[in-house]
Amino acid sequence: MHMEAQKYLWEGAIPLQIHLHESEVTTLPPPPPALILAPRMGYLPLLSALVKPYFSSALPPGVDTVWFEYKGLPLKWYIPTGVLFDLLCAEPERPWTLTVHFRGYPGNVLIPCEGEDSVKWSFINSLKEAAYIINGNSKNVMNMSQSDQLELWNSVMSGNLEAYLRVSSKLKLGTVEDEYTIKMNLSTKSGQGTGETDMAGQVKTGRIPVRLYVWIVNEDFHDLEDAPKIDSWDKISFINRPVEIHTEEGKCFTLHDALKGLLPEFFSDLPLIGEESPKLEDEDKTKIPSEDASSNRSAEEGVENLCEHMESSCTTTIAEIKLVRIQGIEPKLEIPFSWVVNNLMNPEHFLHICICIKVPAGNTI
Repeated sequence: MHMEAQKYLWEGAIPLQIHLHESEVTTLPPPPPALILAPRMGYLPLLSALVKPYFSSALPPGVDTVWFEYKGLPLKWYIPTGVLFDLLCAEPERPWTLTVHFRGYPGNVLIPCEGEDSVKWSFINSLKEAAYIINGNSKNVMNMSQSDQLELWNSVMSGNLEAYLRVSSKLKLGTVEDEYTIKMNLSTKSGQGTGETDMAGQVKTGRIPVRLYVWIVNEDFHDLEDAPKIDSWDKISFINRPVEIHTEEGKCFTLHDALKGLLPEFFSDLPLIGEESPKLEDEDKTKIPSEDASSNRSAEEGVENLCEHMESSCTTTIAEIKLVRIQGIEPKLEIPFSWVVNNLMNPEHFLHICICIKVPAGNTI
């Protein structure tokens, strides 16, 4: 199942309809939109090799700096395309209509991007960060040979899962042991010794790199198409915080448990999707687990941003999880987290989770 799910994931693509911004069109009639299948695992700047030649005859003279927008929102180039789609299209839009620009780079919103090299080094840096979270150091990534590094990056760009697995296995980042899959496999073997189950009763731990994208809304909605639109990145809290997995005999660490661990300040009593929302009493903020300085800062900034959303919304909060989406899937929160990690993780070994929380405005007791 693990390999089959990975294969589906790597073959996943989003149909794009890309228009050249009207301010950059120099021909009549304007060029028709470009229709492209964008890999979920890929990044928008990597589409430049397809988009630029398509629109080149209609562009004004000048230096090209490619960037994309969705309904006026400049898209962050270092976020995987699939994650952007999951986050910004609560109701999936197919094809996803984007606008491409070759001029007027919004440096006040987006960090500079020098094309493929910028995307590559962003990916490698994320891989180093993930290795540090998993193993306590990033030596295996930093000591990669140039040829392995190139093969790894080319496998991501081309969507070659076999090549990716061949190179990434050298990094020894491993997968989380899924005790429930193991038990299912063992149950099919009759007369086996107990040596394979000596884990019984023992506590196993794992640290999972997670990027959490939290979107707070004040208005209730029942259909995803009625969800409020995201027109500013200020409405999204970005949180990098590892999930610490503790599994014991007879207990299942679920996706819901992971969410509570990621945001204990807000998720400790949040209901599952579809459940009634209990009132949350004021509680002390749980401190962020000690990490390296950069991860700690990013987590603190994300939580502070989220706190601002919460404080501006209400005095006493009735919060409700409206949507959780990973790799285009809206999983049940009771699903074993180990399955989610082993099957839905991105190539840089981060699990990207998009979540929408409803916090009614002006709610008081």
